[in-house]
Amino acid sequence: MGKNYFKFMAIVLTLFIIGTIFVSCKNESDTNYSTTPSVTYKVSIVGSTSVQAVAGPLSEVFEDKYPGSSAEVQGGGSTVGVTQALDGAADIGMASRNLKAKEKGKGLVEHKIAVDGIAIVVHPSNVLHTLTTKQIQDLFSGVVTNWSEIGGSDKPVVVISREEGSGTRGAFEDILDLESHVLQTVVSDSTGSVKATVAGNENAIGYISAGSLDYDVKAVTVDGIECTTDTIKNGTYAVARPFLMLTLGEPNKNAKAFLNFVFSKEGQDVIEAEGYVRVD
Repeated sequence: MGKNYFKFMAIVLTLFIIGTIFVSCKNESDTNYSTTPSVTYKVSIVGSTSVQAVAGPLSEVFEDKYPGSSAEVQGGGSTVGVTQALDGAADIGMASRNLKAKEKGKGLVEHKIAVDGIAIVVHPSNVLHTLTTKQIQDLFSGVVTNWSEIGGSDKPVVVISREEGSGTRGAFEDILDLESHVLQTVVSDSTGSVKATVAGNENAIGYISAGSLDYDVKAVTVDGIECTTDTIKNGTYAVARPFLMLTLGEPNKNAKAFLNFVFSKEGQDVIEAEGYVRVD
């Protein structure tokens, strides 16, 4: 064999060794990348059915953002949200009203995630399009019992209210100075139930979260002010309340991750897309 043969074999061997080193490095790099642990969170969120309506979409985006994470959202009402947060039974409690005096001073931290209007709703066929604050008070307290008394049809008024412990009811009664005076002709246990009941009864009147408004019911103006995102934000629509997420003391790791997301631009965009007023 000549010198050229040995030179050729030396080149082949060198290329083989270089290739082996390259493949080994690439595989090692791939292995390191694929075994990098992902961050996951598990958070329980319980309370107001009004806040639940936006917490649900927030949890879906959160779980997409952190694959393998779980953000479980359940209703039950604002009082349940306060109680569950105080007892440590939930990482986050939801309330669609301000805390009551008896609930303060127990270690709850309020995280205001949005502002929501309370829309006064009637059946779409109702001829009335606007009500004064006084008329709303009279309708819900039973002073006015027939729509004809305030310019409507000669039909009996059917008042649809929320259950005890509802944040929407608490805020509604507080804002309109109606505590303990609201008739309970029909009691519904959620915003969706009130909306469905009003949509099915041409004589009904109720109140729901503004973010849940659709064409199934008609929102009347209050003192001539329409219930919109702009009027809620600038304060001209008076029947509005905060959406709160509550933690017992500072939030734990899981709750903090969820709340950080809620207050991020991405989270506030979800809130706005759902029809509520953002706070960022």
